[in-house]
Amino acid sequence: METQTPRDLILRSLKEKSSMKQDVFKNTQETFKVLRTVVKEVTEDLKSYQKVDKRIVVEFKEVNDYQIQIRVAGDTVIFYMHTNIFDFDKSHRIWKTSYVKEDNNRSFCGMIQIFNFLADSFKFNRLNDLGYLIGRIFLNKESHYFVEGKRQLGFLYNDFVNTVIDKAALKAIVESSILYSLNFDLYTPPFDSVKEVTVADIQAVENNLQISTGKRLGFRFQADTDHIE
Repeated sequence: METQTPRDLILRSLKEKSSMKQDVFKNTQETFKVLRTVVKEVTEDLKSYQKVDKRIVVEFKEVNDYQIQIRVAGDTVIFYMHTNIFDFDKSHRIWKTSYVKEDNNRSFCGMIQIFNFLADSFKFNRLNDLGYLIGRIFLNKESHYFVEGKRQLGFLYNDFVNTVIDKAALKAIVESSILYSLNFDLYTPPFDSVKEVTVADIQAVENNLQISTGKRLGFRFQADTDHIE
């Protein structure tokens, strides 16, 4: 058997892995373009509620090629496409499927993260405010996908073997993200956790309302369960 040189191994890796990752990135990028269209359409549809209550703000914002936002009432949901490609630990459930066992490269995925912030955090430029990761969309070179996330985001979209991402799936994910965010309410922190405030905090309030705020400020957000404390 002919011994392979380091150069041979590099070229093999470029062919088998690097090119494949470029395919996954392109797939993710194209999916994010469709997602942008979907979020715009959902925004336009929800704006109809403003005829019922003009105080309710619904708006779409395109930050850049990798980030889009939708504001619905007091919440902002952000969709952010990561520019890197990810694999999964061998203990992850996708490695137990025949789909991935048949082709290990199917495990490499692009990722679109979904965050929830208070709309006022951006309105008043409160840079110390907290947001929460509520979901992550993973899709591979063949556009198979699954979602990790909170509540309905965590169990409605997890058939990686059989489901392919499309516009209808993206709309369902967007609507689930908005619904979760609207039902994830702002709770006051325990009194004793915020009873001491610095002069700088008060001056910040005078200037830009900068005291850190989050939907569960003073509580611990449980990332690994559907229960929110």
